[in-house]
Amino acid sequence: MTTETTKEIPEAAAVPPPGVAPAPKASNGHRRLLTRRDRITLGFMAGLPTILHIALVWVTAFASIALAFTTWDGIGFDSIQWVGLQNFKELFEQNPQFWPAVQHNVIWFVVLIAIPTPLGLFLAVQLDKKIRFSRVYQTAFFLPVVLSMAVIGFVWQLIYNPDTGLINSIIGANEPGKYIDWIGDPDLNLWAILIAASWRHTGYMMILYLAGLKGVDPSLREASALDGANEWQTFKNVIFPTLRPTNTVVLVVTIIEALRAFDLVFVFNKGAEGTELLSILVTNNIIGESSRIGYGSAIAVVLLLISLVVIIPYLVATFRKERRA
Repeated sequence: MTTETTKEIPEAAAVPPPGVAPAPKASNGHRRLLTRRDRITLGFMAGLPTILHIALVWVTAFASIALAFTTWDGIGFDSIQWVGLQNFKELFEQNPQFWPAVQHNVIWFVVLIAIPTPLGLFLAVQLDKKIRFSRVYQTAFFLPVVLSMAVIGFVWQLIYNPDTGLINSIIGANEPGKYIDWIGDPDLNLWAILIAASWRHTGYMMILYLAGLKGVDPSLREASALDGANEWQTFKNVIFPTLRPTNTVVLVVTIIEALRAFDLVFVFNKGAEGTELLSILVTNNIIGESSRIGYGSAIAVVLLLISLVVIIPYLVATFRKERRA
């Protein structure tokens, strides 16, 4: 009796419940996990974004690299002419704006890493203490990051306005003969724009460091307190060394931000009169009045190579870390 019941159980289990259609079987007898409709849907959902990514990112990137060795006015593909390294030679030797633009990008990075990054770390440390209204402070400091750079540019244009701007009104420089032209003066405009960029970058750094501080083991703080270390010693010797991965991310993000700086400068004065940047030169040569797509692509390739010098070591270190883990 028991033996017969045992033999009947698998057969009963193989029968689907009433009203449920059995799963389709493959030709080899195995059940298919996905129907034909499911495979078509998944192929469409995964294939379409992949095609768009390849077309809009990789194809355009390789096309830009190829065009860097040509001259083209953008009218008809038959007007493309191969010139080899002529664009790069002209860029390095004859363009009076190239090396100042490189210098300004370097200054942009130095300022972002020297001012808003430590300030963002300071704010993150204070907010990590779970002070009262910390959520409100986080929102207030992070709000500039949510805003687009174009909006930030318009806001700071009002602040820097020579006649009715906030700064000139406070220091009394909004009267005839006492105007301070923060945007038109080549000795001031780059630093004025960097203040606006730092205002936004501070909130970005604060969030990154705050996320890193949340991952610090609380037992490390407790052990440091038991050893008699004060707050500064605990941060310097215990907490900050554990933020090494966050510091790497901050460094890479800051370099990328310095290299891709464009919209804020373009809103202020379109990169003229002492605010030249590599991204501005690319735009002016590609979509400017005299379109030189090959020459602009050469500048874009230089910008790409500078970016890869930073990005590739970061990716290699990240992949090695994942393999070890």
